[in-house]
Amino acid sequence: MAIFRSASGEGGTEVVLAAGNPYGSRTLVVERDDDSSVAYLCSPDGTVHGAVWLANHRPAPPVVDLSRINAGRPPLMPRPNTLHPEGRRPLGQLSPLWFEEGDGVALYEDDDLLAVIPGWADMSRGMPGYARDAVGESPFAWALSEALEGLQPRISNARSYWRWRHSEGSWPSFQQFVMGHLDRVLGPAGRYWDASGEQLPTVGITERPPHGERGFTVLTTVGMSCQRMPTVEQWIDRPGAYARIELAVATREDPRDAALLLVWLSQYPWHSVTWLGHGHTAKWYHDPSTFPLGPQYSGVLMQANPPHMPDMSGFAFGGETVRWLWLSPVTTQALESQEQPLPQENG
Repeated sequence: MAIFRSASGEGGTEVVLAAGNPYGSRTLVVERDDDSSVAYLCSPDGTVHGAVWLANHRPAPPVVDLSRINAGRPPLMPRPNTLHPEGRRPLGQLSPLWFEEGDGVALYEDDDLLAVIPGWADMSRGMPGYARDAVGESPFAWALSEALEGLQPRISNARSYWRWRHSEGSWPSFQQFVMGHLDRVLGPAGRYWDASGEQLPTVGITERPPHGERGFTVLTTVGMSCQRMPTVEQWIDRPGAYARIELAVATREDPRDAALLLVWLSQYPWHSVTWLGHGHTAKWYHDPSTFPLGPQYSGVLMQANPPHMPDMSGFAFGGETVRWLWLSPVTTQALESQEQPLPQENG
């Protein structure tokens, strides 16, 4: 059972920060009342995925004040679990730094790291998040100092990534990098479509007509590997080998039909806070009769290095290997028999 609730505006609480991640899939909400401040990591529907106490603004109680929690107010950290048992002033200027994947966030107060709510925070399992002013482990916060060695590389990478991503020319240079690799392994490009609209991540689709001994067209995404997928480390021991992907599909029919599959899935990991991997399946989100490759199918199977497909290896970004997952259409019966359905967002 969750210990805190999301910001409700009840009991004199006020929201002092509300900041969404670049992909629109998570929002950091910081709220306070006269007595304490707390941060929540929420999905667009208001579900709280992580919550961490930030500070007491009056002397700490000796034990948990359940009446505050039952009233939906920010919790007060008990005296043994705070570095400031007499309380501290209201928080200063707050600013978030989102993880590259968008599923976790570091919160700064006046340029000093105040708290971290990682993607693996889970209130139902008693993992609230990490706070600078916390001591030990409590239902409201774990000590940031004890986790900083493991978190610091993630935070440093996030700062470097967004600095690069927001710099002029970052996307065109990445795009050219991928297209050059595809020129080498698939031959000259045909048409190119934008698959992202106005939303991040930026993704395109490149068409590679039959070339040499290859008698079919290959379509592949361009841009999924520009950012790591969320939640991979919760499922895989070596996330660095699986966190960056592009999707591909082969066709002898109208390439525009097959391209719709890539449009469908190209932003899915970041908008739904999940990941895609070998053996995963995805069920078509509309009526089966509208499936682009024919009404006899109702979804796709994703495979790395399937037989008779071009070898796409040899591309890396951010020091991590990029894997191409090939989509093949499957029937409803095949979907139901697969052992690795697409991971769904928790909550």
